[in-house]
Amino acid sequence: MQLAAQRQAHAERLITATASLCPECRKIVRAEIFERDGKVYMRKRCGEHGEFEDLYWGDYWLYKKARRFAHDGQGFANPTTKLESCPFSCGPCEAHLSHTALANLVVTNRCNLACWYCFYYAERAGYVYEPSLADIERMLRYLKAQKPVPCNALQLTGGEPTLREDLVEIIRLAKRLGFDHVQLNTNGIKLARDAELARAIARAGAGVVYLSFDGVTAETNQKNHRYIPKILENARRADMRLVLVPTVIKNKNDHELGDIVEFALKNIDVVRGVNFQPVSLVGRMPREEREKHRITIPDVILALEEQTAGAIAREDFYPVPSVAAISHIVEALTGVKQYELTTHFACGMATYVFKDGNKLVPITRFIDIDGLLEYLNESAERIKEGGGGLVERIKLLSGIRRFIDAAGAPENLKIYPILFAALVRHDYRALAKFHHNALFIGLMHFMDLYNYDIARVKRCAIHYVTPDLRAVPFCAFNVLPEYYRDAMQKEYAEKLAAEKSEG
Repeated sequence: MQLAAQRQAHAERLITATASLCPECRKIVRAEIFERDGKVYMRKRCGEHGEFEDLYWGDYWLYKKARRFAHDGQGFANPTTKLESCPFSCGPCEAHLSHTALANLVVTNRCNLACWYCFYYAERAGYVYEPSLADIERMLRYLKAQKPVPCNALQLTGGEPTLREDLVEIIRLAKRLGFDHVQLNTNGIKLARDAELARAIARAGAGVVYLSFDGVTAETNQKNHRYIPKILENARRADMRLVLVPTVIKNKNDHELGDIVEFALKNIDVVRGVNFQPVSLVGRMPREEREKHRITIPDVILALEEQTAGAIAREDFYPVPSVAAISHIVEALTGVKQYELTTHFACGMATYVFKDGNKLVPITRFIDIDGLLEYLNESAERIKEGGGGLVERIKLLSGIRRFIDAAGAPENLKIYPILFAALVRHDYRALAKFHHNALFIGLMHFMDLYNYDIARVKRCAIHYVTPDLRAVPFCAFNVLPEYYRDAMQKEYAEKLAAEKSEG
């Protein structure tokens, strides 16, 4: 009755239909995504458990902008499983529309913290999951065998990965097997206590450390607030690069988003980005409780705009698949299949902000992003038809100039030499200069059962690799733990325990 009265009081506009899951029984149900009062909602009905409604995206204008860049990839030429019932046959199957852009490898479920929103560390699970080096090597080789694009980016995660004594050896193994990008997901406590460990991790080849960082105060960041100064000190000594990863919870730490960005900018010599992650509301939760804590990507962006007094604005952000245009032009120039970020447009948004003296300069203030992306896509098609010789490359670079206001760019950013080296010489190391005094600000909202959209799962590019050699989409692995995370890890842990007892 309450929902019916609400619909009468507020005009609703249907945007699209999709498939979702009943939060109670996991049955696949039809869902509607609709606009009401400038926000985007999801509504679904289960014949047994009734109707559920939840906020999908907190701003319709940003939703429309992100939707313009929707782009599907080609998925896997060598899928692991057969499509039976998405999302219950992940592996991936032949219907998946994105390759593995980033593989999560759980190296342990042990942890030295017990966060209330985490349900899969060893003490709560009741078992220890910790694959051997031999198992890890098999999983890494499986990722490198993916076609048409072998996985090239790896995140070591947990639990808390630094609890493994052989972590440095695992990083070296990944680098030896050809993973160009290896990042470590950690709360940083051991990095604060052990400067030599930080140096060893950096030397082994972990290019980026994803550091849990929920706020700038002890109240908002109870996990590791007192360790942050020492983490920064040891990271500087180790020449380690950090990305701050706040789990954003409404009415908990959303008032400190601007402060988090300011903190990152003050430490930009070692902090390369902030990756905000709106909380996934796991477990059963009544609607009132969800509304208390639910925050979406646009809500975070709008709060950033307010808390930075417009220095960072909603117009500065673009969805993940927008960068597919860059993959298209590089592929056209090289003739080699490239990484292509084709996640669902609602999964994430991002921007770059440059520090120019005391000013913040978002990339959109000196580059016409919309025009440039359209031009790159058009050029990619032209080059594929006529070839990508030197003349075409010079013509491409010349054409790009009209989308760049060099006078408005940060003083130390020499953008044309960087583009020339990358597009003409294929020297992508030059892109490292782009990150000088630049802060990446990203947002990635992983789903839960209340806002679950199977269309997003089919396009997921962040996959968990498992000992039985599957690559499972993030929001299948963690949102359906009884099918994936818990089932697999418990089975593996029990198998190891049995083998040890027999030995």
